[in-house]
Amino acid sequence: MKAAITATAKYLPPDILSNHDLELMLDTNDEWIRSRTGISERRILKDPEKATSYMCGEVGKQLLAKRGIEASEIELIIVATMTPDMFFPATACFTQSIIGATNAWAFDLNAACSGFLYALNVASSFIETGVHKKVMVIGADKMSSVIDYTDRSTAILFGDGAGGVILEPAKEEGYGILDARLYADGANGKDHLLMTGGGSRNPASHETIDKKMHYIYQDGRQVFKAAVTSMAEVAGEIMSRNNLCAEDIDYLVPHQANQRIINATAERMGLDEKKVVSNVASYGNTTAGTIPICLAELDEAGKLHTGSNLVLVSFGAGYTWGGIYIKWQ
Repeated sequence: MKAAITATAKYLPPDILSNHDLELMLDTNDEWIRSRTGISERRILKDPEKATSYMCGEVGKQLLAKRGIEASEIELIIVATMTPDMFFPATACFTQSIIGATNAWAFDLNAACSGFLYALNVASSFIETGVHKKVMVIGADKMSSVIDYTDRSTAILFGDGAGGVILEPAKEEGYGILDARLYADGANGKDHLLMTGGGSRNPASHETIDKKMHYIYQDGRQVFKAAVTSMAEVAGEIMSRNNLCAEDIDYLVPHQANQRIINATAERMGLDEKKVVSNVASYGNTTAGTIPICLAELDEAGKLHTGSNLVLVSFGAGYTWGGIYIKWQ
């Protein structure tokens, strides 16, 4: 028994932070940002009363409506995020409360930008073993809450957003989530993309705030090199393990880190650009939200049909990375 996606949904906040807006805040300009990242604008959840769980709740309600089921039918909710509402309780518990999924258990998973793929693989295991029949998986991040908008290296990259899916047993053999390869390399990756303040190592204090330790730090050059290599290699591994060639793939759905990484990954896979999903220009990097947002947009545009071959690949802090092969049912 394989797990299949039976509904998709996304939520993007209405407020837009454009490159021209950033020109007023930073020593940068639209051409510089677009040439290096491919990003023109990103969405920001401005309301201080609304956190990651708000976006998750909006996605969850859409998923239930699209699938035509009651919240009580959901048995498990997994939220992939690196910007939880609070350290505890889990953002998934807030999401459960918002959508009224009283029969579900819920937990968060943090693998940074790879979080949705990690969560999708974990969720599929519950379906494959017959433990559950309806699992909701959401990737969401309010990145604006951890960005220093005086730091040009990170402020231009990230946006807020959420996407999600419902997983159920596939109707026929040979469809659904057919393969997954997930990796981590803390030895080489733990120091290149991180937020040092706020955890048990550096609890919040006047010192950590003064040192801006509650904002993201990224060594862009190191992360770029590792992302291109890892995403291309895991995509190639997925293709090899499943006897797929470039012509067999309908869509590569890569993590939307920046357009140069997306292009480099597709080039190393030998894929035509028409098969590569990209919305980074409009939303920036929404971390755990990027891949499910892409899936929702493909679905809404009617581009997914029975038998479509999708390869999902991601790379994130840790380092974490992975790939998943889906045959759409």
